[in-house]
Amino acid sequence: MILKDKVAIITGAGQGIGLSYALGFAGEGAKVVIADINGENGQNVADKINEGGGEAIAVQTDVSNEQNTLELAEKAMDKFEKIDILINNAAVFAEEGFKPWNAWTSEEWDRVFAVNVKGMWLCCKAVVPYMSAQGKGKIINISSVTVIAGSPLLLHYVATKGAIVSFTRSLAAELGDSNICVNAIAPGFTMSEGVLNMPGTPPGFIDMVKAAQCFKREQQPEDLVGTAVYLASDLSDFVTGQLVAVDGGLTRH
Repeated sequence: MILKDKVAIITGAGQGIGLSYALGFAGEGAKVVIADINGENGQNVADKINEGGGEAIAVQTDVSNEQNTLELAEKAMDKFEKIDILINNAAVFAEEGFKPWNAWTSEEWDRVFAVNVKGMWLCCKAVVPYMSAQGKGKIINISSVTVIAGSPLLLHYVATKGAIVSFTRSLAAELGDSNICVNAIAPGFTMSEGVLNMPGTPPGFIDMVKAAQCFKREQQPEDLVGTAVYLASDLSDFVTGQLVAVDGGLTRH
């Protein structure tokens, strides 16, 4: 119960890795705000947590919409009266598939940046005033090991995840005086629903990734929860501006 009575907003928590964060945080005692653009998915996760004896609410949220993010923070405060943790997990990735760098359309490029980068910024803008007033907070941004590996055929996605690393380092410097930690996690190629159904995955790609890791097994969403719990807890109060790769030793950076 390392997060007992902490309040965590987790974006994109209606499925995949975000779902694992939500369930893991609830299991550690956190009160969880499920933010997802799919309201039904978000409510299902909140119901599961509440039925298991935890506390959660769902807020349908498009993180690329500023008014939505402001309402997300307000609803979290109305329900739980504080916000201790923000996990910026919502992202566009798997549904786009793989394409050469110059095959992406301007519309696809803009959409990925709107969600993955602008959405993260808007969520921080909405939440930080409450954290500052409390005198403490934890922000965890979800990047990707594609930034370290320079993965091909996902240029717009990799560019956004690189922006997240730079954003994290810069924001950590700005929020230090407010006692707010800002860190990033770089997941490896994780077997979420989106990845498993990703169109255009090259034959043998998953086996190739697995063979390159130190741990020769497929990465599961649950593998990321422990690191997120640590960065959200009081154990990491002097850790900020960092990127932590959780990829089974794929990149070893």
